[in-house]
Amino acid sequence: MENTTTNLEFYILPYFMKTENNLLMFSIVFFFFIYFIGILANIIIITAICLDLHLHTPMYLFLCNLSVVDMCYTTVTVPKLLYILLSDDKKISFTHCLIQIYFFFIAASAEIIVIFVMAYDRYVAICHPLNYHSILNRDACIFFVMVIWICACVNSSLLAKSILKMMFCTSVTIHQFFCDAKALLNISCGGTNMFYILVYANCFLLGFCLVLCNLVSYIKIINVILTIKSKDGRSKAFSTCSSHLIVMATYYASAISVYMIPPSERYSVLEQTLTMFYTTVLPMLNPLIYSLRNKDMQHSLRKLVS
Repeated sequence: MENTTTNLEFYILPYFMKTENNLLMFSIVFFFFIYFIGILANIIIITAICLDLHLHTPMYLFLCNLSVVDMCYTTVTVPKLLYILLSDDKKISFTHCLIQIYFFFIAASAEIIVIFVMAYDRYVAICHPLNYHSILNRDACIFFVMVIWICACVNSSLLAKSILKMMFCTSVTIHQFFCDAKALLNISCGGTNMFYILVYANCFLLGFCLVLCNLVSYIKIINVILTIKSKDGRSKAFSTCSSHLIVMATYYASAISVYMIPPSERYSVLEQTLTMFYTTVLPMLNPLIYSLRNKDMQHSLRKLVS
């Protein structure tokens, strides 16, 4: 059976919806809370940055984009899951599944590129402070934002198109809480060659290359910070980088772990838990990390509230 047939349907069955588990009500409350807090926190971050003229800098422009990406992550996955939990209708058509995968790949690609651009912003700010506004001027920032979303859309289109070539012979049950590409790979019986080629290309370009660039930039940043004689100067420099470093480390660690887990029922719960963390929990935590560890954001949020 090819996935181009109009009547092809999948059944989403995460581990907390199995009959032997009594996690249904807890799951509904948990995902609703995660979604509500995540959307609210990211909207507040975007609003505070837009209204405070002191935050109209490249760093906070990229932070706005990160908040948009985080809202995309949760909106792509959680509302459909809540519908499934409330209605007990586990079916999802192939078309809806492909749409969900397409927008999920946009969010995933954009997140990786935004994290890289934010690391470059911190590198320029600390290692080349006198040239910061000339390097990251208005045109450069617009260019970076365009590159983020154009690359994310193109990459997602290629990956989604490769999924059209997959074939599904018998099993149509997705053991994940949304239509995940890796979960589809586990139940496909052919036509996966193009998808694997694109995944390996993504691992090299968006994974290895960008992670390596981030590590090199932070090694240089730390070397420069250690040469600062003023204790307050070192503290301020570390505080501006620590939030981004925490977000980058947690995202890469959880996302890479998911794709390194072998396809096996033995690791199914671990894989779903890690996927849940970096697609729903982390987008909720990102604005909290940036607001709690950034004095400018704290000041702007207090002004917004008052």
